Amino acid sequence: MFSAFTNSLKIPELRSRIFYTLALLFVARVAAHIPLPGIDPHPLQSFFADQTAGGGGTLVGLYNMFTGGALVKGAIAALGIMPYISASIVFQLMTALVPALSRLQQEGDVGRQKLTQYTRYATVLICLVQGTLLILALENPGRLFPGYDVTIYGPIVMVGKLGFLFTSVIYMTAGTMLLMWLGEQITQRGIGNGVSLLITVGILADIPAAATATYQLFFAPIGVARLGLPQAIVMILLFLAVTMGIIMVVQGQRKIPVQYAKRVVGNKVMGGQSSFLPLKVNYSGVMPVIFASAIILFPQQIFSQIGAAFNIKFLTEFSQQLLRGHWSYYAIYTCLILFFSYFWVSIMFKPIQIADDLKKYGGYIPGVRPGAPTAQFLDFIMTRLTLAGAIFLTVIAVMPDFLLFELNVPQRIAIFFGGTGMLITVGVILDTMRQMETFLLQRHYDGFLKKGRVRARAAGARQGMTGDALSSEAVMKLVVPTGIIFAIGIIAWAIQAFAL
Repeated sequence: MFSAFTNSLKIPELRSRIFYTLALLFVARVAAHIPLPGIDPHPLQSFFADQTAGGGGTLVGLYNMFTGGALVKGAIAALGIMPYISASIVFQLMTALVPALSRLQQEGDVGRQKLTQYTRYATVLICLVQGTLLILALENPGRLFPGYDVTIYGPIVMVGKLGFLFTSVIYMTAGTMLLMWLGEQITQRGIGNGVSLLITVGILADIPAAATATYQLFFAPIGVARLGLPQAIVMILLFLAVTMGIIMVVQGQRKIPVQYAKRVVGNKVMGGQSSFLPLKVNYSGVMPVIFASAIILFPQQIFSQIGAAFNIKFLTEFSQQLLRGHWSYYAIYTCLILFFSYFWVSIMFKPIQIADDLKKYGGYIPGVRPGAPTAQFLDFIMTRLTLAGAIFLTVIAVMPDFLLFELNVPQRIAIFFGGTGMLITVGVILDTMRQMETFLLQRHYDGFLKKGRVRARAAGARQGMTGDALSSEAVMKLVVPTGIIFAIGIIAWAIQAFAL
């Protein structure tokens, strides 16, 4: 596998794509560290540091993870890439429900360009709304961050109200649009899916802090409780098991055999070949976990505020049962993951259309009649696969909480043993490696795996690249300045660390 990384730098086009991707990802990380004018992020960072769950147990903590910590830093990229993803999800669902958008999607490149343009407009609108709500919440942090006391941590907003609101919303909207543009450029001229890579890099940005917490967990000072060698072995084995399980389910698919009948077109005989229809075990991806994590928090906050406002003890106690660590939370959480798994599949997977396409091109599933019986067969298979995928998602989503509450593992370490972040990270890394594998195999180099090579799955990876790579000279004009800035940042960090 290490030789594959070396071979990747021997291919000029792939080398340019890799350096170009790294340079743009560095620009995105810089945007996550530039604070908004008029904001003091230190009180908010101190508040998050004092939280037992590291802020990861709330919707704000989940959003902060997707922004790579930019929300806590009060950066110009505090909204992250999530408004663009939200707009994309909305239009993806509307495409399945609105006939006009569905026809627009089927018009080819022109239709997809129009949908992309509509998505960008919706992104700007979402940024304006979310940015305004975020700034108003930062002026009164107790509403957005339960438990935040201004008298203890201090105010976050340091300037006037109206002018600060206007300029900050503009800055955050521009930050999100910059990230959206960077993601599109990475997808076209880099390697991997740009938007997914931006989220993954933001999640992985907490690795140094997690490594420090892990070291302190096993090498704590004398007199402080710490873990020993058996616990370390168990954690390593658990990490490997979770990672392998995610890879198996993300890559897992049910291959439905498809036979194409022979057809005579002019003087040529078409068809007569056998193929397969891949049905993914985890068809809905990580979306059910994201939806379930977001929705389950709203009843808890509503019941808590109503109970506190009207002094209703029952609602207050019930709202406490909807927090992480209680069995009722995980029961509702499991039901929501199951519901959204089937909901997403019912919206995005269309067995009737697949059956009609197979019948149109002379394909059929052996032992199943074309038409309605084929659609019913595909729907039956996908229903069982969705149940297996939903159960897996539930286990992975609950795994960090098990480590956090049962084994007292810090939140920064527990999130790398499952959950939404781990699912996204593993999936994006696999997709990126698949594209690099395609380049290597086309140039007759060995890929990352000598056995079990993903040649069949990698066939479509090249198609995902919609643009040509930049020339080496153009890439170096971007890589050199970013490299110099990165080196200056490392030197400044080292000087500050040794000074302390």
